[in-house]
Amino acid sequence: MTTAREIMTEGAECIGAEETVLDAAKKMTRMGVGALPICGTDDRLKGMLTDRDIVVKVLGAGKDPATVKAGELAQGEAVTIGADDDAAEILRTMAEHKVRRLPVIDGHRLVGIVAQADVARALPDPQVGDLLQALSTD
Repeated sequence: MTTAREIMTEGAECIGAEETVLDAAKKMTRMGVGALPICGTDDRLKGMLTDRDIVVKVLGAGKDPATVKAGELAQGEAVTIGADDDAAEILRTMAEHKVRRLPVIDGHRLVGIVAQADVARALPDPQVGDLLQALSTD
């Protein structure tokens, strides 16, 4: 049984909810990633911030990324996966919520991210194909 812990990318860094979207964009650039978990001052996950969120909800809306806080873009409860959840649960969660990245939680602590690319590398082609189809349809 393949678990999230086995296929996740470790070392996920949060952007603080009180940090600006500009800070988040710089961090994404430095890390070479397209999304960051948003964490509150209590180190709990508040949501995910994507490069698309920055473009559409900030720049496209004429807002200043140097003044908009990352936490303002967190929507609802973050979709996560447990570190010891198996591949079937990863696939089900990604497909059900139509997300390409899942923060991996161990207790209440963020320990990594499972991205669509991690799934593609770790699982058999038919499962990956099913996931891609689920994420590509409305």
